[in-house]
Amino acid sequence: MLKLRFTFCVFLIVTFVFSQENQLKALVGGTLIDGFGSDPIKNSVVLIEGDRIKKVGTTETLSIPKNAEIISTEGMSVLPGLWDMHVHTMINGHADYTYWDKTYPPLFKDVIMPASAHQLLMAGVTSARDLGGPLEESIAVRDAINNGEIPGATLYISGPFIQHKPYPGTEDFRWGVNGPEDGRKKIRRLANAGVDVIKLIDQDRMTMEEVNAVVDEAHKNSLKVVAHSHRPEEIRRGLLAGADCFEHTGLSSSPKYPDDIMEMIRERTADMSQGPLFWCPTVEGLYNYEYVRDNGEHLDNDSWHRGLPDSVITDIKESIKHPDRLPYFQLTPSRKPTLKTKILQLLDAGVVLMIGTDSGIPMKFHSQSTWNELDVWVNEFDIDPMYAIRGATYWPALWMGVADEVGTVTPGKYADIIAVKGDVLRHISLLQDVDLVIKHGKQYK
Repeated sequence: MLKLRFTFCVFLIVTFVFSQENQLKALVGGTLIDGFGSDPIKNSVVLIEGDRIKKVGTTETLSIPKNAEIISTEGMSVLPGLWDMHVHTMINGHADYTYWDKTYPPLFKDVIMPASAHQLLMAGVTSARDLGGPLEESIAVRDAINNGEIPGATLYISGPFIQHKPYPGTEDFRWGVNGPEDGRKKIRRLANAGVDVIKLIDQDRMTMEEVNAVVDEAHKNSLKVVAHSHRPEEIRRGLLAGADCFEHTGLSSSPKYPDDIMEMIRERTADMSQGPLFWCPTVEGLYNYEYVRDNGEHLDNDSWHRGLPDSVITDIKESIKHPDRLPYFQLTPSRKPTLKTKILQLLDAGVVLMIGTDSGIPMKFHSQSTWNELDVWVNEFDIDPMYAIRGATYWPALWMGVADEVGTVTPGKYADIIAVKGDVLRHISLLQDVDLVIKHGKQYK
């Protein structure tokens, strides 16, 4: 009996020591793009201890502890985990919103939203801003991920859209505002529930007093406001009220932003006391529609099946069976030629662009959207690849107020790191198949 106890104690000690040793990981040999925008570090070494980055150096400057688990990144680009600043985890590419909103709410918390978050993570997206979802379910999924109960990208949630009036049947995730004080009450309710950000849409349908009340109350509660920019007056009112970030290129098939809006944007970017003006243009779903419509490989890729029951997969497939017939995209061919012009207008005016995709809209899957957005920026709009990568790493973390924890590969920060074979600065589309995904020090892929 004594011998048995002694053996068991030895087993516990060995197990403890082994687990402690496995707390050390060393990513060795890759080209490190750290997120700050400077020249990549060749033959890099990233030492991870537990969930944090301990040291960063090169094979010549940094010795690797003998008890570290060595993960070779030779021939790979190593970079911070990506962010997607505009996702909708409550939807998964289904083409009929009315049907989806009526059929699937019972599955949102336990199936749909966790599947979306997991798909994002496996695509190399370690953090995401989840906009316009049901409050209780959004908080539950976010917290389950943060507590390590389910795998997924770290989510920063808005809860329900704030707008003039919810569309019929969407009241659970769209809250209407009836007067300035009602707007303040809605924001306080969201703040008390623990959301991370406020999502404002259709502000051109509100009174200016209501818009000001929503933004002001959000800022009083230390919450930033993400505002839609589909229509000219949405942009004007968002700027006047002090919204912190704008979503979509918008303005339908109009060839460019009006001169008065561009003047307002330039005045705002010139006022550095407010910091940069941020924008998520969400262009890939529009730009790539015709290609996706005419080439089925994108839709047949089963990466978007992860975590979803066969019945839901079949339902989504049936809804996108005829991509050419979807009402959602009928005007898109006319909108596509305007996208680059609008992007260049924003860049010329000094706006800081961030990667956001509208992931979850019809035919846009969480496992694919982020790399496609990066690809369109770089290969179609001629945006510098380092700028694009910073728009998916450094700037989102800064905007979200967590730059001291994530967003760059820096000692002391969480080890949210991805790696892909090849040079992503020359071939950004390599990000469609991320080889290594580490989040908070845990290797998921």
